[in-house]
Order: sequence, then C-alpha cells, then structure tokens
Amino acid sequence: MLKKCLLLTLLLLSLAAEVLAGGLQIIDKPIVWSEQREQLIREYAQTHYGLNKVDITPQAVVVHWTAAGTWESTYKFFYKEDRGDGTLNVASHFLVDRDGKVFRLTPETALNRHIIGYNWCAIGIENVGGIGGAEDLTKAQLEANIALIEYLQKKYPDIRYVFGHYQQDAARASGLYVEKVAGYYSIKIDPGPKFMRALHKRLQESGLIFFAE
Repeated sequence: MLKKCLLLTLLLLSLAAEVLAGGLQIIDKPIVWSEQREQLIREYAQTHYGLNKVDITPQAVVVHWTAAGTWESTYKFFYKEDRGDGTLNVASHFLVDRDGKVFRLTPETALNRHIIGYNWCAIGIENVGGIGGAEDLTKAQLEANIALIEYLQKKYPDIRYVFGHYQQDAARASGLYVEKVAGYYSIKIDPGPKFMRALHKRLQESGLIFFAE
C-alpha cells in the first residue's frame, strides 16, 4: 500500500511539474558533476568575480549557438570537467537540438562557464547550428527557446534580461557585467541578430529586457 501511495505521489508531482513548465519537455542529460568540477567552478568564480560559490541567482538568460552540427558533439565537448589545462571547461545549462528537443545539462542554478562577465548570474542556452557563422537556427529551436525562457522567467523572478552572446557589450547596460581579470575578453557572433529579433518579437509582452543589435 505504501509503495502504491509513493508511486502515485511521484506521478502527481511529475504531472504538476509539466503543467508548471507550460508543457515544455526538458530531457535531463547531465554532464559529469563531481568534486573536481565544483572546485574548478569555485576557482573560476574567485578569479573572475571575487566570489566563492558554485551556484547562481539567475538574473539573465544568454542565448548561444554551438557552431557544431549535432547535439551529441557539443554534449561530448561539455562533458568533461576541465579544459585540459586545469581550468573549468565551458558548458551551458541547456542544449537545444535542431528539432527543438531541449536537454538540461546541469542544474539550472549552477555556475557554468559560457559567457565572460556574466557567468555569475546568467543561465545559458546553446542551440545546435551556426557552423561557419551561418544564421541557420530553426523554427523549432525558436519555439523551444521561447518556451524555455518563459519557463525560466516564471521559475526565477529575478530574471530580467535576455541577450545573445554577441550582445555581451550592449548588455553591460544591465549593470551585471563583472570581470576581475584585465584584458579577458573574446568577440562573439552567436546566435546572430536574426534569431534574437525573432525572440524579442515573440517575447515583447513578457516584460523581459532585450538589447539593441
């Protein structure tokens, strides 16, 4: 009897979670999480933000493309803890395949390395595509990103900003940019203005702040 009650409770919780997510289907596909990753996160956070932490209070969502053709190749690249030089490997919280399938790679409040200056407060969404700089993200990916951002905004009310990786400089107007290492910077073009314009158009009633191209 107890076992049946437990199974029923788990089923009800699962159904409730799906309703709260607005029907968004998220597939948990965690990259390796270990004491080593946590230590590398702490080291990165201390070096770049002056913080001793492994988690974040999400205040922004940053949209990326992978510049790779399959979700599997990106997942494999993110999977390991370090970059081979003793520093934290790059990774985002979510990975969206060409067909709109959404994979959750890490806890949503984990501090991941996906954008200089904002990792301490930003959730990252990677989209498969962008090889050679082609603005080729799909309609299915657009719909998935919209649903995912709406889900995150509802779950984390401190989220106010959405921007593309290439908008990292414009996003300094948010006041969220922090970087302790002088000269630490990289130029990015993902996920391109076309995708961000489409996101902004569909989310303009959300109250979220977007930035000029």
